Amino acid sequence: MNMTQKFKSVAPALAGVILIPSCSAIGLGNPLHPSHGQEPKYAVESIQRGKASWYSVKTNAGGRTASGASLSNHSATAAHKTLPMGTQVRVTNESNGKSEVVTITDRGPFVKGRIIDVTSGAAERLGFLKRGIAMVKGEVLKRIKI
Repeated sequence: MNMTQKFKSVAPALAGVILIPSCSAIGLGNPLHPSHGQEPKYAVESIQRGKASWYSVKTNAGGRTASGASLSNHSATAAHKTLPMGTQVRVTNESNGKSEVVTITDRGPFVKGRIIDVTSGAAERLGFLKRGIAMVKGEVLKRIKI
């Protein structure tokens, strides 16, 4: 193989290595570029404080939620008595400051004094799975248009 043939086979590979990163730099592959959907922005609509507990597929007596969605122990979902299905809530454990945004997909809790039931996975990430109950701040989030 002579030098011209070698160059012809290497040239497309080099062009790809050079072009792909440059596309990202100009926004064609950049996830922060507006055409690719930035992180949604939220405003706090209301705040609730009270006790949170957790539930799971086993304690829910099945894998379906009130919204009809499948319940997964590891998902970032929750049950609330009155918030509309699909509402986003930032739940913050007031004893350790850990927080997670959950989506309301179910109804409950049905125990006096509790404001929200999160999945067992969310409770673990929030740091209260073993205790079972925690004092939390629930910030109801409303998506805002930019």
